[in-house]
Amino acid sequence: MTTSSERPFTAILFDLDGTISDSAPGILESLTYTFRAVGVPVPDRATLMSFVGPPILDTFRIAMGMDEALTERTLAVYREHYFSHGALDSTMFAGMDVVLHTLHEAGLPISTATSKPETPATYILEHYGLTGDIDIITGASDDEVRSAKADVVEEALRRLDARGFDVSRPVLVGDRSHDVEGAAVHGVPTVFAAWGYGSPAEAEGTVAQAATPLDLLPILLPGA
Repeated sequence: MTTSSERPFTAILFDLDGTISDSAPGILESLTYTFRAVGVPVPDRATLMSFVGPPILDTFRIAMGMDEALTERTLAVYREHYFSHGALDSTMFAGMDVVLHTLHEAGLPISTATSKPETPATYILEHYGLTGDIDIITGASDDEVRSAKADVVEEALRRLDARGFDVSRPVLVGDRSHDVEGAAVHGVPTVFAAWGYGSPAEAEGTVAQAATPLDLLPILLPGA
């Protein structure tokens, strides 16, 4: 087994939607319900899928062109429906539990770095039984003030460092271009989760690609 000094990374950050969790069904259903409830035309499925992963406020403000008043109303409807219906309409990607447990047992510190607010993120990870292998759950703040991926990555690194973990060589595992770009703001490389929701083009700028969760292990923990 490789020693900690020989490993390529000293801390691992994980995206949630499209990386740990196949959460699209619940998100799409909640988005469809929400747009109908606020009187906004529901986009086609391909467009809705593009909304899975990025901060939900960006979806409402930028992708859907909503003003502040409509954004606030839409967010309130979405939150209520997603928390009560959509959050657990998801499944863990096969092998992710093995990956997290193996990394944890090897002593690699793990934090999530998700644009999903921390309350539903925690709820989902508890449902999957994964919280014992994740040192810190970091995500968007519940008020969405912190939701940009760069801000979430910064907060995850801050929390790990505050706990005394080595964050000298962190890496992010994610499936969308906003993961890659947000991590890069802090000089953090990304391993692309090719099983997720991103297109192949979104892997540009990553340091490695994994076809399945189990393919992460030789990348993150070579020689294990």
